Amino acid sequence: MATPDYYQVLGVSSSAKPEEIKKAYRRLAKQYHPDANPNNPSAAERFKQISEAHSVLSDDEKRRKYDTMRRLGAFDPRRPSSRTTSPGGSPGSPPGGFEFGDLGGLGDLFSSIFGRGRKDDRRGETVETTLEVPFRTAVLGGKVPLTVPVTDTCPQCSGNGAAPGATVSTCSECNGRGTVSFGQGGFAVNRPCPLCRGRGKVASQKCGTCGGAGAVRTERKLMVAIPPGSDSGTKIRLKGQGEPGHSGGKAGDLLITLTVETDRFFRRNGLDLLCEIPVSLPQAILGTQVRVRTVEGRKVLLKIPAGTQPGRKFRIKGQGVAKGGARGDQLVTVRVQLPGKLTPDQEALLKQFADAAELPY
Repeated sequence: MATPDYYQVLGVSSSAKPEEIKKAYRRLAKQYHPDANPNNPSAAERFKQISEAHSVLSDDEKRRKYDTMRRLGAFDPRRPSSRTTSPGGSPGSPPGGFEFGDLGGLGDLFSSIFGRGRKDDRRGETVETTLEVPFRTAVLGGKVPLTVPVTDTCPQCSGNGAAPGATVSTCSECNGRGTVSFGQGGFAVNRPCPLCRGRGKVASQKCGTCGGAGAVRTERKLMVAIPPGSDSGTKIRLKGQGEPGHSGGKAGDLLITLTVETDRFFRRNGLDLLCEIPVSLPQAILGTQVRVRTVEGRKVLLKIPAGTQPGRKFRIKGQGVAKGGARGDQLVTVRVQLPGKLTPDQEALLKQFADAAELPY
């Protein structure tokens, strides 16, 4: 049976963007997952091809190397695929005892894509999430609580997928290895067995809590350390806090994208902090001193000279965002606040002032 290339497997073009690849994989994996197609070997085989295609095309480095080999004609869909062990080959080797080393330099590319890194195959997936951070915490740093949905070991079956009292036997699909091998263009690729989910064992009765998956969806609560100077779009990677690995593999990572909340007083422009303060008309005309709050919560005395015009900006050095050894300033804009209603005495004084003032127009 001919094996299509990975782009054909997912039904996307060779120029497909990562979002298109992920969307195609999720749709097909849901359609052909063994749990949704019990006792259907063709669906299981299709699911393995889909998983293999996604694992390569969703990784930028693997995809680049795969595209290189594809352009060289190494993935000829006319070549037969195989999932058998051949004389002279190890379990999962392609027919004729072929090894990646037989390709010389090209073999190194194949090994880095497919196979020698079986530990990588067992590594859990990276979980991506967003986290809203208060403005002051983003600027100064601190800790913010986060609750993220993840997959965790089933507490009922301890991860073996078996119901209490069920018989656990060696998986007939992978013969207990936990992985199966299938061909792609004449080359064999190992992937976790879809029947036993990489455990090498199959239960006579599935666990009622996890449905035989050995894992359940749960919520993990964390305290995330926010680096000083963070902004919206800043990413934080927490090692080992993602999805659990398969068959003893390492857990994936948790990738957090920060969204900084707006502040009622401060705005940010690079490393500078912007704010606005009101002064009365007499204060702007005669001059005054006002106390201005900094992001650290202190009060700084700012001198407003006589004749200050509305919209004038004042710079408070070193009171901005600190990041990477640099620190911005705090820029204060003056807003002249006019009274909405005057008393008769105030109105008389203002008229007297207007008569005495020499206006430029």
